[in-house]
Amino acid sequence: MDSRFDLNGNELGAKLGKRFANVSVAIKGSALPKVTQELVSLRASQLNGCGFCVDAHAKDLAAAGEPAVRVNLVAAWRESTVFTEAEQAALALAEEGSRLADAHQGVSDETWDLVRKHYDDDQIAALIYLVAMINAANRLLVITRTKGGSYQAGTFDN
Repeated sequence: MDSRFDLNGNELGAKLGKRFANVSVAIKGSALPKVTQELVSLRASQLNGCGFCVDAHAKDLAAAGEPAVRVNLVAAWRESTVFTEAEQAALALAEEGSRLADAHQGVSDETWDLVRKHYDDDQIAALIYLVAMINAANRLLVITRTKGGSYQAGTFDN
């Protein structure tokens, strides 16, 4: 199935897309580790059922040299031994920040304390914006039915 709508196919969509991309560039340039950024983006995208983003972040992790076992276990990170405590804290924040409608408490104090333990203020700011931005991207691409499978690793590295 083809995408329903080209978000960059008109002047306003292209203008909004450019602003959206600028926030992502700032996050990518932050001190938050790149692998953590990709793991968080992959997990949120899995939760939101965004095929394009799951494809993109899995391929970018693989291209960055992440072992297949880590990429494959993101969906079951709590039941695996391949993620650091810091990565687990970021993945917990990604899940709780993505499931706001399901989690009446939002992000738990326990998760917040783990994030504070492992990341400095700049990294936390990047992490919070990353969770918000990947959820927004997931919604844009699910609404437009943008399918996964054709992404080329590194496309968004600019």
